[in-house]
Amino acid sequence: MTQDVKPTRSEELRLKERIDLADNGHDILEKKRDGLIHEFMEIVDDARTVNDDLSEAYAQARLKMLLAKVYDGESSIKANTFTITDEPAITTTTKNIMGVTVPEIESESVRRDMLSREYGVTSSTSRIDSTADKYEELLENVVQAAETQTKMIKLLEEIKKTKRRVNALEHKVIPELEGALDKVSQALEESEREETFRMKKVKEMGEER
Repeated sequence: MTQDVKPTRSEELRLKERIDLADNGHDILEKKRDGLIHEFMEIVDDARTVNDDLSEAYAQARLKMLLAKVYDGESSIKANTFTITDEPAITTTTKNIMGVTVPEIESESVRRDMLSREYGVTSSTSRIDSTADKYEELLENVVQAAETQTKMIKLLEEIKKTKRRVNALEHKVIPELEGALDKVSQALEESEREETFRMKKVKEMGEER
């Protein structure tokens, strides 16, 4: 960059304006990076709770399934599940966090009461109903975990991108602009000194005559 600049006042002014612009951009990006990190850490805290709930729901669902298999038999469980045709609805919207679009995922019609389920009430047992309850709860936890994990991934990607831009401005763009400005300013000062010296000599020669 320093080889392409010309030692003129207009170039000096242009470089100063570009440095001011780069400094402002650097400050804005730093604030954005810090804000994103803050949002990310809050979601990380939520993710811990969500993951703990998911693990607990999975363990309980597995236990209920094991008990149902032992007491009611696997064939009875399969006979009840084969009658189910409705699938839970998943709706997605988006939310903006500091310029980052993240998903908002909601599950609909996942939790049902016993009468709303499609298998026969008379052919099921309390253990099968309890197993269905726990797996519906597990599905809701899976949806919530998916939303949280996706938010974390998107925010982390934006944090990395913003960090790269901050580092590029701080360690490359701004130093190069400042280096170019120094060279232009030094060249202009040297040119002014030479012009002053020349004018002084011309004046001295005129006085001698």
